[in-house]
Amino acid sequence: MAGTVHTEAYSKLLKALLEVRREAGLSQAQLAKKLGKPPSFVGKYEVGERRLDVIELLFILRVCERESYNFIKFIESQLPDRL
Repeated sequence: MAGTVHTEAYSKLLKALLEVRREAGLSQAQLAKKLGKPPSFVGKYEVGERRLDVIELLFILRVCERESYNFIKFIESQLPDRL
């Protein structure tokens, strides 16, 4: 798969989302249930097999009780100079 899914920046996003889920005390299956998705949904995006769109990201942050603004600012601070 080509594109930004294999970039260092996207890897940092996925790592941060994994931490968000763990800090919320949720397993992949628990998060998936709260999102109304199969457990494979969480597993696949966490390992980079599936890309997330912005709406999905916002729902994940909401379910994990994380402020989207702060999360986005953190990710933005981790971005390299180019894709």
